[in-house]
Amino acid sequence: MLRPTMFLRGASRPLMAARSTAIRAYSVQAPQLAGVDPSKLVIQRTSTPSELMKEEDLVFGRTFTDHMLSVEWTANDGWAAPRITPYQNLSLDPATCVFHYGFSCFEGMKAYRTASGKIRLFRPHKNMARLSNSSARIALPGFDSDAMVDCISKFVALEEKFVPKTRGYSLYLRPTMIGTQRTLGVGPPGSALFFVIASPVGPYYPSGFKAVSLEATSNYVRAWPGGTGDKKLGGNYAPCILPQQEAAKRGFQQNLWLFGEEGYVTEVGTMNLFTCWVNKEGVKEIITAPLDGTILEGVTRDSILALAREFLTKEGWQVSERKYTIKEMADAADEGRLLEAFGAGTAAVVSPVRRIAWDGGVGGTQKDIMVPLPEGKEAGPIAERIWKWMAERQYGDIESEWSYPVKLSSS
Repeated sequence: MLRPTMFLRGASRPLMAARSTAIRAYSVQAPQLAGVDPSKLVIQRTSTPSELMKEEDLVFGRTFTDHMLSVEWTANDGWAAPRITPYQNLSLDPATCVFHYGFSCFEGMKAYRTASGKIRLFRPHKNMARLSNSSARIALPGFDSDAMVDCISKFVALEEKFVPKTRGYSLYLRPTMIGTQRTLGVGPPGSALFFVIASPVGPYYPSGFKAVSLEATSNYVRAWPGGTGDKKLGGNYAPCILPQQEAAKRGFQQNLWLFGEEGYVTEVGTMNLFTCWVNKEGVKEIITAPLDGTILEGVTRDSILALAREFLTKEGWQVSERKYTIKEMADAADEGRLLEAFGAGTAAVVSPVRRIAWDGGVGGTQKDIMVPLPEGKEAGPIAERIWKWMAERQYGDIESEWSYPVKLSSS
């Protein structure tokens, strides 16, 4: 590759002019890398289609559809033609950089079947924009979100039979990007693979909401300013398993991740957290941590904030994105101001909280924060209403700009 001319002492004007001319010519003639082109999609159908499982037997992430979508990328040529092929193993050299340096990011999104039999994706452009940002953060290629959503839509249309028909069920999609260059050198990968697999799934709570207990600890930190906690990278998740296992031994379903000596509330498990309380000014407030670089920009989080601003503000609620501490939650509980708390994410949509055990921070004492729940119920009224509002838009009961229709061959 030609580099910008260095103006060395003694270099002749004709030589410098020739170099400048060469650089301009190269810039004009340099090939443009290919983008993702859905019109070039190649489809290879499986010769051994599988039988559908009974919907009630589905276990999250255990059953997969017959096909997968993949698009390869190289630094020299850009994106190759998208391909839908039978679901199969990947063949990667042991020296592939994803194994050694964590060049991996992913998304979680769903396709839903409406009462009329149509299929819709929920806010897929948000997921693809986030994946492109995550990819860029680890020196993997970005892409056009519209083009990738088009490819995914065609993939879902091919796998239509796997989109469950029963309300509460859906087809979970896992878009993933990995670096595939064969090298032990540390540097930006010269090749990458984008692929999507799909898994039909049932409702997160088959028999209704089940409020969870959390352990808020200062011993582990999930994310920090200037890090990658705001990106959906594979490397963000493996380090969280050990703390979750330790919490499970003490009877807790998830960790509540705190940050700093102040004990700022960040996320719960792999979800964003919402707290509902009456603040010290006497105003009902639904609050979640801000997007300060330590919080994943959840699609469900963004949707809940939009719904809360559309509906709850009319009832006098204040909707806030700002920092707050676990001590503020404890004080609100002690003073009878804590109303609800729930996680928010693609899998469960909302996950109500009943109890938070807090270690009190450095030099503190153990404290139980009890989150009020209506008698005989596992979720508060705000969590229930938000879940309903979300489901209405996911399953097409209400027309919404968030709903992306999948064009089926029969339609």
